[in-house]
Amino acid sequence: MEFFKIRRDIPFMRHALVFNIISFATFALAVFFLITRGLHLSVEFTGGTLMEVNYTQAANVGKIRDTVAGLGLTDVQVQNFGTSRDVMIRLPAQKGVSTAQQSANVLAALKAADPDVTLRRTEFVGPQVGEELAHDGLKALGMVVFGIMVYLAFRFEWKYAVAAIIANLHDVVIILGFFAFFQWEFSLAVLAAVLAVLGYSVNESVVIFDRIRENFRRYRKMNTIQIIDNAITSTISRTIITHGSTQIMVLSMLLFGGPTLFYFALALTIGILFGIYSSVFVAAAIAMWLGIKREDLIKASAKKDEDPNDPNAGATV
Repeated sequence: MEFFKIRRDIPFMRHALVFNIISFATFALAVFFLITRGLHLSVEFTGGTLMEVNYTQAANVGKIRDTVAGLGLTDVQVQNFGTSRDVMIRLPAQKGVSTAQQSANVLAALKAADPDVTLRRTEFVGPQVGEELAHDGLKALGMVVFGIMVYLAFRFEWKYAVAAIIANLHDVVIILGFFAFFQWEFSLAVLAAVLAVLGYSVNESVVIFDRIRENFRRYRKMNTIQIIDNAITSTISRTIITHGSTQIMVLSMLLFGGPTLFYFALALTIGILFGIYSSVFVAAAIAMWLGIKREDLIKASAKKDEDPNDPNAGATV
């Protein structure tokens, strides 16, 4: 399915050096902000108090959030849990205030707003648990990166695997750089979004690489730059349909999903936009600079197609 078909190839690789210089500068800034400012970690990572309260009627999450914020608490997470009457509240740790005192203050404020509220349970999420979650998250990120490299190396060739991993890590670091610069809250939901962006971005790279391999077999007179430009141009319609429909869904979560989904949708929005950019100008360009050529992709299949009984097999003309 195509909305339109471009008859003339767009010379993307002509501007590859300029765009990659911009990418490197953006990447370096993201790393700088990560080192100097760091991530603003949520309660799951830093530790805090977890409260579960119950209402006799459907809870007004926005009103509850405003009530808790009125106590001077920041970075509070409020969301429905199980049913519309059950609400889970995550509170950051406060110096000099115990978990019992903190939960008692919050419950008193909630009762003042609605006397029918009841406390189901209170738990303390310690920093040790948060540290374990951080380690597990980094471990999951590393396993995803390793799996993508192995997959691309087997499906294509090592040069493509290196190019795709650099492009994907470029996307991830830039997302983290945005969160470090603006000090947006980094939660488990945002980590899930980062992992989703990794898979989403590599999918776009695979589509372009697959078209490059197909073009190497189809167009014998084209050079590498022309092959890559044709591959990207011929997949533009598919890119617009796929990323456009996905972005509409993500933007709906960003605009109408409320505070619970806001940073999750924001990370996906940044990742999708940079994922398109990196697949075209970073992954394809790095693969070109690594010296991909027709022989890298077709030599194996050419040997299989040779007839062992043919005395001219392997001969050149």
